[in-house]
Amino acid sequence: MKYTAIHRFADVGPRKLRLFADLVRGKNVDEALQLLRFYPNRGAKLVMAVIESAYGNADHLEHPDPDSLVVSECRVDGAPTFKRIQPRARGTAFGILRRMSHIIVALSDPPGSEVETTSEPVATTTATPTTPAPEGTPALPAPATTETPAPATAGA
Repeated sequence: MKYTAIHRFADVGPRKLRLFADLVRGKNVDEALQLLRFYPNRGAKLVMAVIESAYGNADHLEHPDPDSLVVSECRVDGAPTFKRIQPRARGTAFGILRRMSHIIVALSDPPGSEVETTSEPVATTTATPTTPAPEGTPALPAPATTETPAPATAGA
């Protein structure tokens, strides 16, 4: 099951946050929090808060072992941009763009932890599939046969 948390309209640009999203994606929750805890950047603190919120959601929804969860999705999307004007010399104006972002974090069980139970027996085949070799690869010689040709009889 996925446990998600979203921080919408974070007052940091998405380009600054994606560095930390890429850093923690695929890591264990404890490891991700330890990585982000010692960064002085404001973006690291925001991503850490969203991961802690998703962890709290998993704990609240009574996940059996929330410490074993993995950051399966950590995404930073762009949000609306505040557009401002800075007055400059001779009546001109320069634009100021205040970028915002949405932070989405999803925690899930590690990929190898699901136990698959199938009621159908698995069919095994002994024949090896024969596929043609891709173009540009050297052709392998035909396997040697152990049969010997029958001796010729003289009777004609």
